[in-house]
Order: sequence, then C-alpha cells, then structure tokens
Amino acid sequence: MYDHAHPQHLHPHSSRPFLFALLLTLGYAAVEAVAGLWANSLALLGDAGHMATDGAALALAALAAWLAQRPASRRHTYGLGRMEVIAALINTLFMFAVVTGITLEAFSRLRHPPAVDARVVMLVGFIGLVINIVVYRVLRHGAPSLNTRAALLHVLGDMLGSVAAFAAGLVIWLTGWLPIDPLLSLFIAVLILISSLRLLRDAGQVLLEGVPRGMNLAEIGTSMAGIAGVHSVHDLHIWSLSSNEASLSAHVVIDDMDAWLGTLSRLREHLLQRYGIEHATLQPEPAVLARIPLESLIRRP
Repeated sequence: MYDHAHPQHLHPHSSRPFLFALLLTLGYAAVEAVAGLWANSLALLGDAGHMATDGAALALAALAAWLAQRPASRRHTYGLGRMEVIAALINTLFMFAVVTGITLEAFSRLRHPPAVDARVVMLVGFIGLVINIVVYRVLRHGAPSLNTRAALLHVLGDMLGSVAAFAAGLVIWLTGWLPIDPLLSLFIAVLILISSLRLLRDAGQVLLEGVPRGMNLAEIGTSMAGIAGVHSVHDLHIWSLSSNEASLSAHVVIDDMDAWLGTLSRLREHLLQRYGIEHATLQPEPAVLARIPLESLIRRP
C-alpha cells in the first residue's frame, strides 16, 4: 500500500516581473549599442550585447514561469515546474557565450587599444546602472527559483558591466589610459563565469534528481525513524520536482500496522513542518516481515 501526500497546487511563478524587466532591458540595450559605436567603447558594446542576450534570457524566463503555472496532466503528472530549471540551464549557457565573446574582444583591444569617448561612456554607464538596479529589484520580489536566479545573474552581470563602463570612462577621462576599458571587461567576465558555474551546478543537481541543496538524506531518515510508531526507514529517496519543491519516497517499517494512519499523519506533518516536503510517498511494512538491506537501513535513534 502506498500513501501519497500531494501538494494541492504548484507554487505560483508570475511571469509579469520578467516581462517588465524584458522591456527595460531591450530598450536600453539599443541605447547602449548606439552609444558604444559612437564612443568606440568595448565596455559599452559588451554591455549592450550582454543586455540583448539578457532580453532573450528574460523572454525565456517569462515563458518558463508561465508554463510552470500549468496544472498537472495525464502526460505530465508532476506538472511543468521543471521548465524553470531547463530555462535556467539554457540561460546559463547563454552567459558562457557572452563571456567568451567579451573575453576574445578584450584581448584584441588590449593589443591595439582604440580611442574612447570617455564622457559618453560615463553617462551611458551611469544610466544603465540605474536601470539595472530597478530591474534587479523587480525580479528580487518574484518567487524564488533557479529560473529567477538565472535571470538575476544576467541582470547582475549587466549591473557590473555598467559599473565597469562608468569606471572605464572615468579613468580614461582623468588619465587617458585606454587599456582600462578591456581590462575591466575581463574582470566582469570572470565574475559572471564564476556565478554561472554555480548556477549550472544547482540546475544539474535538480535535473539529475539529486538530494536538494541544504537537505541531508541521513539526517532526514533518522528524524523520520524517531517518529512514534516507526521502527526504521529504508529505501529513502529525496529529489527535486522543481527548483523549490522537493519530493520524498521511503519504506517505513512500523511496529503496529493497525496504527499506520496515525503514524502516517505524524510523518506527513513532520516532513512538512521541519523540511518543507509536501509530496511524500510512504510505504508501510510490518517489522516482523520486513527484509531490509543493511546498507539502506535507518534505525530508530
């Protein structure tokens, strides 16, 4: 016999913040591209390309957030919550492409630094920073998920790019030292690469159905075995249905089959309140009949 503790609904992931961020991002990307060509600044052109890529990333994030709200069906019994994880993975790969492009161009400009209109770079960089701060705050108020983290990573990269553009313009204006423009671009590329690798790791963990980050399999199993009426737990599995929804399955060896309903209720309440696990599939087994592999056994503490 299996008992299921199903969540009544998926966590909502509104696409409105992504759409608002998309409009701001694409609009200013066009402004930066024109200004970058006029000022001959890699910092501005790189940031404009980054923001244009972010526009595509935010569009993908908005689509994924909309799909994640669709209810479960006979074909997709868990719903489409993992669409946000897939979008996060794709957006991370976009970031790698942006970092590669900026790096190649930066090395080229280090060898032959072109003239840069410092005042235009400073002005556009400052305005871009303000816009990116607004976009970042809008997305931060959205539902937490890997999809949102990926979108925030893109916007954070834009924010750092705007800071780099302003700083490059200021240094060139004060000292005339042109290599600062590509050097700051390389520095931002490294920061973005580090954050992208971390996000890629987390997205991969969800897609590979690993134990969710922050959860300890042995600790959860031991706590379950400590519930009144539970003799031991084995074949325990914990994985992510989406970036913020965990699922659990386990065989629960109990002392008294007649008391299973009460034990099940306590286990459900324990998993929800202590670990936030709403979806649990628990199979009871009488202690006198259970055949449990020693390596998978979690006994009552």
